Amino acid sequence: MKRILIVGAASAIAEHYARREAAAGSALLLAGRSAQRLEAIAADLRVRGAGQVATFVLDVNALERHEALLDAAWSQLGGSVDVVLLAHGTLPDNAACAEDPALALREFATNGTSTLALMAAAARRLEAQGQGTLAVISSVAGDRGRASNYLYGSAKAAVTAYASGLRQRLRGSGVNVLTVKPGFVDTPMTREFRKGLLWASPQAVARGIARAIARRRAVAYLPWFWWGIMRVITHIPEPVFRRLRL
Repeated sequence: MKRILIVGAASAIAEHYARREAAAGSALLLAGRSAQRLEAIAADLRVRGAGQVATFVLDVNALERHEALLDAAWSQLGGSVDVVLLAHGTLPDNAACAEDPALALREFATNGTSTLALMAAAARRLEAQGQGTLAVISSVAGDRGRASNYLYGSAKAAVTAYASGLRQRLRGSGVNVLTVKPGFVDTPMTREFRKGLLWASPQAVARGIARAIARRRAVAYLPWFWWGIMRVITHIPEPVFRRLRL
């Protein structure tokens, strides 16, 4: 039975990933801000066949609570954890953040700093047990800053860079660090956006995450075609890039 900790478990991608694992009989600990929402998801997962489901209420910016979360996960899941998935985040209002530095820093903390802190703490636990996967949802937005979402992108760039260094440090430890880079995903967080051909469902992204974990991938662009799109975007010369509306 696989033992899994999911932070940001109420997000659409995380919930669909949890459903897949529940159907396989996995044991799960779900962490998030809303106790009511977590309990509703947990009840659904039990019906779907999960071997065990527990919940833990957490504001990810309460860094002092991170160790308590990990203590709960290792204790309630039987002394070890196979997968830690960090899936929390917000989609900041870029214009509002440009006008309010305090808001910008709060959003950066949620999408960047809190993730780094959790990664560091979870990596220590996984390394001590000598196996496991630390999977973190970053974004293609972190590959290059764009005018439309550079605050969000900068936080995800920090997550991507940190994961890269951590993956290198943990080489040979038995622990794999997976960076998940979704493109546009049709979730409640993006309900106001116009959808098109490049948009993916949270189910498809969750399926890609499960596949990448099983294959011990280092980086997974989801859907796969975002790798090519971002290769083009990151190689556009800066004088040209500055003139584009992206």
